[in-house]
Amino acid sequence: MEKIKTGIASFGLSGQVFHAPFLDVHEGFELSVIAERSNNLARGAYPGVQVVRSFDDLLATDIELVVVNTPGQTHADYCRQALEAGKHVVVEKPFVPTSAEAQALIRLAEEKGLLLTVFQNRRFDGDFLTVKQILQSGELGRIVEFQSAFQRYRPDMAAARAPWREEPLPGNGITYDLCSHL
Repeated sequence: MEKIKTGIASFGLSGQVFHAPFLDVHEGFELSVIAERSNNLARGAYPGVQVVRSFDDLLATDIELVVVNTPGQTHADYCRQALEAGKHVVVEKPFVPTSAEAQALIRLAEEKGLLLTVFQNRRFDGDFLTVKQILQSGELGRIVEFQSAFQRYRPDMAAARAPWREEPLPGNGITYDLCSHL
């Protein structure tokens, strides 16, 4: 089986911690290109990978799959551009700000015969796997309600690692960002 040539749209936290390490070690993928606008962290971490400075430059390469892991308000446009360029797409959460945008992208992917999916890594975390195992065992009987919580207290937004996540823009804020991970 040939490896899937893959590009990552940005090399921020998710690019550095989740996507690049996974793609680098998984035998089904070839981490081919990383878009990093101004820093040179990707070159240091992955010296054999091509580094480009824009999303347009990323799309101009011969990759087959694009990981869209940029700020949420860019997801709809970047996914559309990637699909129109003939690339399969894995998009970071939140998918897009509106259901109309989601439906349009799904239609475009279907028309082009391309894969479009949302990166959902939490389903493999220990707590989720434990809940799944308990539910499948039947030990608790018929479950009629499940409640899960994830608290976050951040009184000083200036100290936040990525304050853009809280700016009043489409696809931002706790509902879109944090809740989509749960």
